[in-house]
Amino acid sequence: MTVTAWLLATQLQAPSKLVPIDLAFVVVALLVLLPAVRGRAAAWRSPAAWRAVGLRAGIAAAAAVVVVIVCWVTSDVLNLFGVALSPVTRMWCALAAAALALAVTALVQGGRWRRATAVVLVPAALLVPALGVNVEFAKYPTLGTVVQSDPYPAFDPEAAPAVTMPTVGEVRTVTIPGRRSHFDARPAILYLPPAALVRDPRPLPVVLAFAGQPGAPSDMFTAGQMGTVLDAYARAHHGRAPIVLSVDQLSAPGRNTMCVDSKLGDVDTYVTRDVPAWAESHLPVTPDRAHWGLVGFSQGATCAVQFLTGHPSDFAAALAISSELQPIDQSPQHSADQAFGGSVARWRAAAPRALMTEHAPYHGHDLWLTAGSSDREFTENARLLGAAAARAGIRTRFVPAPKSGHDWNTVQWSLRSQLPQLCDALSG
Repeated sequence: MTVTAWLLATQLQAPSKLVPIDLAFVVVALLVLLPAVRGRAAAWRSPAAWRAVGLRAGIAAAAAVVVVIVCWVTSDVLNLFGVALSPVTRMWCALAAAALALAVTALVQGGRWRRATAVVLVPAALLVPALGVNVEFAKYPTLGTVVQSDPYPAFDPEAAPAVTMPTVGEVRTVTIPGRRSHFDARPAILYLPPAALVRDPRPLPVVLAFAGQPGAPSDMFTAGQMGTVLDAYARAHHGRAPIVLSVDQLSAPGRNTMCVDSKLGDVDTYVTRDVPAWAESHLPVTPDRAHWGLVGFSQGATCAVQFLTGHPSDFAAALAISSELQPIDQSPQHSADQAFGGSVARWRAAAPRALMTEHAPYHGHDLWLTAGSSDREFTENARLLGAAAARAGIRTRFVPAPKSGHDWNTVQWSLRSQLPQLCDALSG
């Protein structure tokens, strides 16, 4: 393994790495905060030295309080992120602010050694809390997932088939053109199970996957570790598993298209027409839509439920991880303005529960719903969606992910525990 490959494979959530880094951060912060130790005990008995310590501590504490208030306003009052920031994330933000304020104060107060230590504390105050937040959200498992936006090689439709069935599948990047929709989608991520890599493969079920917003199609495989789950399923089923296409429903990381045809792009047409047409032309997929399913997280989960309930003849099952109740961007009126011609009535009609009422009764459809057990809003969303789906005739299961929130820990748990059941249903 080259040095570059070794660095890219560095685990960012391993306790063996994080615990020493956290301890070093604490030590550096204490060296900046406390009186200097240079063989003189007198400094520790000096009132002036401790007044300086009090000033540094007070400024650091004030910075932490300000950031906690900012987190509360942006998350709980203004809801700028669409989900509430967790207590752990708020703690790390406060620690980052406190450490930065401490470093700046020490640089101003002076002292050669204190200033040198404060210079070290500045990058540590950014890096260590970022690693802590990453543990909470589980977005970046390795350094490679941070620096590589798309870590997978391009799909080659002319690649020679395997002589014998491989033990694991392949994950590839592929561009799916919007021939009918003209939607400017980013490249999709394709998973081919071992059974799809041999000569003359039998047709396989299909799953379309959607990451959340902001996000990218590769997130389902990097942060969600979806390929590991699919490989395990394939090993238990003689190499057979669904072909998965993690497709782009956003066109840009922060753009919420709400998965409808609108001025933001004809996403509904892209997902329900362009993507299936490409798959049927290039991959060994079954044309029987009773074996096509959907998986999504957060905004992507909302899309998955929309497509299942709005296109019952195109998709038979879905796994929705932390779904909204309806497609939403900031507020009902803003959502209507962005994607529904200003009509709140049209926006309401696009909600999954409205679609369930319109298309009921459903026949042979399945819906798995999950949410983090500490994610109260999205847990309630799952219960409400599940109750409406059951009334509409959709077989529904809701299972909360233990001890997690609106994060990729929930996605990983949901894929491990629920995706195999979706695969079973699609395999018939």
